[in-house]
Amino acid sequence: MPDVPAGAPEVSRKRGAEPGPPPELVPERKRACWGILTSQGSWADRSPLHEAASQGRLLALRTLLAQGYHANIVTIDHVSPLHEACLSGHVACVRALLNAGANVNAATIDGVTPLYNCCASGSVGCLELLLQNGAHTHMTHTHFPSALHEACKRGNSQCVEVLLSHGADPDYEVSHLGSPLYMSCSHRHTECSKILLHRGARVNVGRGADSPLHAAVRGDSADLVSVLLEFGADVNHRDSNNQRAVELAPPGAQTQKLLLIFEVSPRSLCQLCRLQIRALIGRSRLKLLPVLPLPPLLTDYLDHT
Repeated sequence: MPDVPAGAPEVSRKRGAEPGPPPELVPERKRACWGILTSQGSWADRSPLHEAASQGRLLALRTLLAQGYHANIVTIDHVSPLHEACLSGHVACVRALLNAGANVNAATIDGVTPLYNCCASGSVGCLELLLQNGAHTHMTHTHFPSALHEACKRGNSQCVEVLLSHGADPDYEVSHLGSPLYMSCSHRHTECSKILLHRGARVNVGRGADSPLHAAVRGDSADLVSVLLEFGADVNHRDSNNQRAVELAPPGAQTQKLLLIFEVSPRSLCQLCRLQIRALIGRSRLKLLPVLPLPPLLTDYLDHT
């Protein structure tokens, strides 16, 4: 759904809208069937149900549903009221729409789902509600928008945690975006990167030949570089321009110093053992570390805590 600047004239929200009479002069009958005037564009065909969901007006939303408005009514771009409620983070409206039969996996013509909108708004409450009602963590087509990537892009670490706990793949790749870890590193979100790595995300998988370490160095994020090195990032990995991460670091910057120090003092045997043990355990079983009959000190060591 296109972004609309605050205070923009109503006509700017309607693709190809023709000048017309003021709203107060429009016959009641025409206003009542506004939802089918698709020639006015994607904003013109928004129903009162869309507006109520977007504004969090629960009583109005329930009233409209009781009057016969369908929970899955969509705009010309296939935006549903559930999309609107999730984008604005209105948990009660989301619950009401789901109870009325709203499609939890509805997608716009651009492939955006209500789950994606939850991650865009950072609404953990809406996100959990959708997942409890059968929302898919990933789309069937890898070129469609990914909720996990959006959460990583915006630094919504709680959304990342919830998605992963409901089975989202931390290595899920979108062709033009790369891995979630790459997205997180590109936008300098250390907390999201830590969550992904703790859940077993592959530290050297980025976008094409570009690794997460390359992205962290470009953003000059020393914290991210430290975390990636701790989880086994390959400092000798080369991007599509045949450059290592240290060659991209700003001269004299902390990221460059970290990489230069690492090159002359490689990982200890203790670190290498931890990386190897975690690899042997496998990503799907890392969550079981706390229940293993191991001393807490060893569990913390394996879990990077």
